[in-house]
Amino acid sequence: MARLGQVVSKVRSKNAGPFWLTIDIFCGDSQAFSQVCSSLSTERVAAAFKTDPFAIKRFEIDSLNVVKFSLPRPDIQGSITDRDMHGASWAALLAELDLN
Repeated sequence: MARLGQVVSKVRSKNAGPFWLTIDIFCGDSQAFSQVCSSLSTERVAAAFKTDPFAIKRFEIDSLNVVKFSLPRPDIQGSITDRDMHGASWAALLAELDLN
């Protein structure tokens, strides 16, 4: 079983404003894109980030071989409880997920 980070070219996360995060999965080719689209459900992403799957927005951009998730930040950016001001560490968690 392969991990997401082993199948794709890059997984990147960043801020999408003070209340949202965005995670981009650059698949590199159509085969990896197809595998990610069929193997990585929004529910699995929600479980990994401990959030409601209905709060996550999913975008599959086949012309670029990119899958993108946008989700609410658990803590407002810059608040005293925010441990990742730039939102960059979320990609590592997703990259470690096994693809079924």
